[in-house]
Amino acid sequence: MWASCIMTDLSALRIDAARLWQSLMDMAQIGATAKGGCNRQALTDEDREGRDLFISWCEQIGCRVSVDAIGNIFARRDGLDNSLPPILAGSHLDTQPTGGKFDGVYGVLAGLEVLRTLSDANIVTDAPLEVAVWTNEEGSRYAPAMIGSGVWSGVLDIDKAYAAVDKAGKTLGSELERIGYRGDQPASARPLKAAFEVHIEQGPILEQEERQIGVLSGIQGLRWYDLIIDGEACHAGPSPMESRRDPFMAAAPIISACYKMAAAHGSWGRATFGDIRAEPGSRNTVPERLVINVDLRHPDAEQLDQMDEEFRALVARECEQFRLEHQVNEIWHMPVTAFAAHCVRAVREATDMLGFSNMDMVSGAGHDSLYIATVAPTGMIFVPCENGISHNEIENAKVEDLEAGCNVLLHAMLAVDAQDLAVEDLAD
Repeated sequence: MWASCIMTDLSALRIDAARLWQSLMDMAQIGATAKGGCNRQALTDEDREGRDLFISWCEQIGCRVSVDAIGNIFARRDGLDNSLPPILAGSHLDTQPTGGKFDGVYGVLAGLEVLRTLSDANIVTDAPLEVAVWTNEEGSRYAPAMIGSGVWSGVLDIDKAYAAVDKAGKTLGSELERIGYRGDQPASARPLKAAFEVHIEQGPILEQEERQIGVLSGIQGLRWYDLIIDGEACHAGPSPMESRRDPFMAAAPIISACYKMAAAHGSWGRATFGDIRAEPGSRNTVPERLVINVDLRHPDAEQLDQMDEEFRALVARECEQFRLEHQVNEIWHMPVTAFAAHCVRAVREATDMLGFSNMDMVSGAGHDSLYIATVAPTGMIFVPCENGISHNEIENAKVEDLEAGCNVLLHAMLAVDAQDLAVEDLAD
């Protein structure tokens, strides 16, 4: 006999931590690397094997599985009223080439563990529950990142996604076909009562603050630029320093000032220079051009706009001083994302009910929730990872922290299921 969760006190319900851990370790064997990590890049044979394993686990507990046209997987556990919008949990199974065991996959298997726990207890929710596997979140094989959730939410065009090419010249569309995951369901958003994603933090803050749960209010915004500084090539030896038009003479103070600017905008200000290319790139030649990749981030949209203005003014000033030409080409603006108030509240109340130490946070990295939040009420949960390290084979997390995050996910989903939400609540 099953029981309705609406008529049952479920505050004592807990997930099976050993089963969750074993599922993570079993999935980690697919694409396992010599250093203990995972190489399970999107739409490879390893990705197919991981997807197949996930689906087999879902079908064992009676879930109905569907796959959409961009390869997103949805495992559905029916509720008492299947006409209601489902409550969804999910993340991704693809990894970086030298990735770890937890990034993304934890959010998928934590969702599965929620369904397993309810199945074990013969509990049926009012609304249906779903676990999603989003295609190509990492972006390591196909650019951009978060293609599956981006197409589903309507932000990215599916035909452009199909045409994305990897380093071997294979398109995303052809690889979806090859591994058998170009589904027949439309890759488009549908109503959700809520969507949750639990994830390792990928940073050191929770560990440093000795907190077990991060309650996320949103995802910080970012601006990516290609900064191009043009000077004049000349011989390194005969050319006096004062006569040179050397792009590095402006680049050095620009980089230094950007670090100070980020700090001046508070603890969440970020400035990163991920790549610098000198042209022609000769050891004994002053370069005629520098191309610098710049990444500025902040969780406050107003402050991020201020950083943009300060950066552009800084570049203009320093380049003028050294008689250099410049271009500031913004190649991506990811707006600040605020999560739905009722989802954030559900996470916070579940955390408090379970007695876990916690803190309010924003995500410093992009996740599938970034795109999901544009079309559905969304919330996120963070748990610590060792030394804040991720995208690395040594990525690690404690069993008790993964257990805590999964229990918060369980009770946040149950709390939303019990809520009678108005239309305006679903759009907050």
